Amino acid sequence: MSRPRSERLPFAKVFSHLGVMVAVSAVLGVVVAGLAIPFAAVLGVATENVADSMDQLPQDLEAGALPQKTRIVDAKGETIATIFDENRVNVSLDQVSRTMVEAIVAIEDYRFYEHGALDLKGTLRALLTNSASSSTVQGGSSITQQLVKLTLLSQADTPEEKKAAVDRTYARKLRELRYAIALEQRYNKDWILERYLNTAYFGDGAHGIQAAARHYFNVNARKLNLNQSAILAGLVQNPTKFDPTNSPDRTKVRRDIVLDRMAQLNVISRKQAEKTKERGLALKVRKTRNGCVYSRAPFFCDYVLNYLMRDRSLGKTAEERDRLLKSGGLTIRTTIDLRFQDAADKSVRAHVYKENNAIGALAMVQPRTGEVKAIAQSRPMGRRKNAGESYLNYVVPSQYGDSNGFQAGSTFKAFVLATAIQQGIPLSETISSPPQVFLNQGDFEVCDGQNYPSSQIWDPQNSTDSGTFNLYTGTRLSVNTFFAQLEQRTGLCEPYELAKSMGIQLTDPDRELVPTFTLGVADVSPLEMAEAYATFAGRGLHCDARPVTAIMDANQNVLKKYPARCTQVMPSSVADAVNDVLRGLLEPGGFGYGANIQTVQPAAGKTGTIQENRAVWFIGYTPNLATASMIAGANKEGQPITLNGQTIGPSYVSAAFGSTLAGPMWGDAMKEIEQWLDDEDFVRPSSTDVLGVLTGIPDVGGMSVDDATRELEDLGFSVTLGGRRPSGYPRDTVAYSEPGAGAELASGDTVVIYTSTGKPPRGRRGDR
Repeated sequence: MSRPRSERLPFAKVFSHLGVMVAVSAVLGVVVAGLAIPFAAVLGVATENVADSMDQLPQDLEAGALPQKTRIVDAKGETIATIFDENRVNVSLDQVSRTMVEAIVAIEDYRFYEHGALDLKGTLRALLTNSASSSTVQGGSSITQQLVKLTLLSQADTPEEKKAAVDRTYARKLRELRYAIALEQRYNKDWILERYLNTAYFGDGAHGIQAAARHYFNVNARKLNLNQSAILAGLVQNPTKFDPTNSPDRTKVRRDIVLDRMAQLNVISRKQAEKTKERGLALKVRKTRNGCVYSRAPFFCDYVLNYLMRDRSLGKTAEERDRLLKSGGLTIRTTIDLRFQDAADKSVRAHVYKENNAIGALAMVQPRTGEVKAIAQSRPMGRRKNAGESYLNYVVPSQYGDSNGFQAGSTFKAFVLATAIQQGIPLSETISSPPQVFLNQGDFEVCDGQNYPSSQIWDPQNSTDSGTFNLYTGTRLSVNTFFAQLEQRTGLCEPYELAKSMGIQLTDPDRELVPTFTLGVADVSPLEMAEAYATFAGRGLHCDARPVTAIMDANQNVLKKYPARCTQVMPSSVADAVNDVLRGLLEPGGFGYGANIQTVQPAAGKTGTIQENRAVWFIGYTPNLATASMIAGANKEGQPITLNGQTIGPSYVSAAFGSTLAGPMWGDAMKEIEQWLDDEDFVRPSSTDVLGVLTGIPDVGGMSVDDATRELEDLGFSVTLGGRRPSGYPRDTVAYSEPGAGAELASGDTVVIYTSTGKPPRGRRGDR
């Protein structure tokens, strides 16, 4: 029975689509021997042109590595951030549930394992069906052809290439066919299906079956059930239209179509299909956070990426390095200790609120490895300035962050101190240090034996104490006029070069190699200062700060290691002496003592306050962790302002100082962290290697003369015997020493010991 006239296709349209089929047949004759259809000549020159174009295409489609997300992990392997251009994690076919494999094959290409690159039956059926409806009702592409399309789209670098990859033309279909034939010749069906499942886009940012399973259902691909598999299999036709997070009703309709198709093909029973169709989608959407802003340690993450972006071994250009980091499926193993990071974050946020006109920062470096254990700042990562957020990283050097640094004040005095010790200036050397001195700048020696090219008078003043001090007391009280004169003796060149060798990035001698160097006029970051002071803690061994230990590729093979890079930049005895001096800042008489920041573990440190109180510092360290604490005045735009008169954290600050503002922030972090540090003590400086080491005299009362002499000489003192003195100690034992117990003398100084008569002085009984 003939169809009504209204249902008949116009002759021209029928002829047109028959022509298309003939074209397909003709092209098959060009690329696959034995499949030519005899009436190919109907198309004449046009077919020959298509055939010529087909012959010019490469025989193989290069199936390069698929873009995969990169993980940044801590020292224990815990993920702290993921970064990606495409959220994808490749899995092998045996890591995908059998139900998922059956679902995707059923709905996309049910004869996949039976045909070659082209399902001719399916293609002709789709052509006829689409022609009859004047629209695209059925897709005729095999899974192999779809994989070709997805691959070409993934590899497209230009807008023109992307457009060509998705053009709705038969020319594109012919090109896909040529490549599909090459894939089928080169790879087996399982490989093609595995690649397809890893390449396909499943909507809402999920690329590949593993990412989709985790994103929509929070399960691995091997655990996908029938409902989940049918949903995901239905998505690939149109991931945007059927996105379950936006269009759950459409998703359900599409899922049911997949279930019906599986039942029709006897992959599942009709009962299973109907029962599953009664269910809801049962989504458990798990957003995958992309980038450092979602990290538990956002600014450390930012530092890691900038650090690696400067590594040319990861790519000749910045674009190549960026592509590798965001698409290489890498595992970046870092040095961060999340316990330390949490303690640092907690302390910074408690002492400097994000809304304050200030920036609080902590940087932690492990001595003798250079491993960066934590960096924290008070302004959280984000775009809302009014809420105190910022994307600017103020903690790290400028090449890795967004700040040119901050003047570090008196923390630079440690470099002059170390130079003086290395030059043989005794620790016991005294310098008269009045409230103000007037020094000719031309008397300061710079490098190459020259003097500073200016005869102007420098007139530094004290802000702490004045008098006569040795290297211990002058440092512990941070006396400006003492260090101005000490620097005049050491010269400028050696402290400057020493600081550079310890990690301070000094690049402008005209501004930095100046008499005021000792007062910290150079701009530095907290991380640089932590790295430098870690050199003291490491007994003179400087190790470059590094946030990464290794990079693993997508198969967990080591791509590159980042070992410690260390150099002995000063004798260990000099570093020991510096540590001996600086630990006094946390002992009675030192600036840090009154701030109640002492730790249980032995610690040393140095304060710093810059001009106009725009920044305050405390660089403190134990033998196994150096931490730089800084609070700098800054408005919402990041421009420097004074801390004086500001509310910092919960308190109003009339005058800011390193010991009272930055010190407590250091102390609160370290008091929590020290429980995880090994119990170590600083090495006592050698009096034979360092001149003028001051040593406390022990109590030798009641000891034998030989034992007392031996103990005092072991500490570097010369010992002489005095006469007998009344004492409650037994006769001929030591009554007391002079100077007495607790006094400090330099190595080589003389201690006199007096022997006891065995009788207490008159009027005093039992005096010991």
